Amino acid sequence: MLSSIGIPGLILLLIITLLLFGPKKLPEIGRAVGQTLKEFKLSMKDLPPDEEEKKM
Repeated sequence: MLSSIGIPGLILLLIITLLLFGPKKLPEIGRAVGQTLKEFKLSMKDLPPDEEEKKM
């Protein structure tokens, strides 16, 4: 997903985010995104395997 953005696109995205939220809000947003991804990964490990995976 992020591999198709490239370095210039990533820099532009960071600049736009900085302008929208300001420098004080960025660490809070980063922490929230990190916690969300961590919880998502943990919940994905708890899911039972699909039926198709059981057949193989």
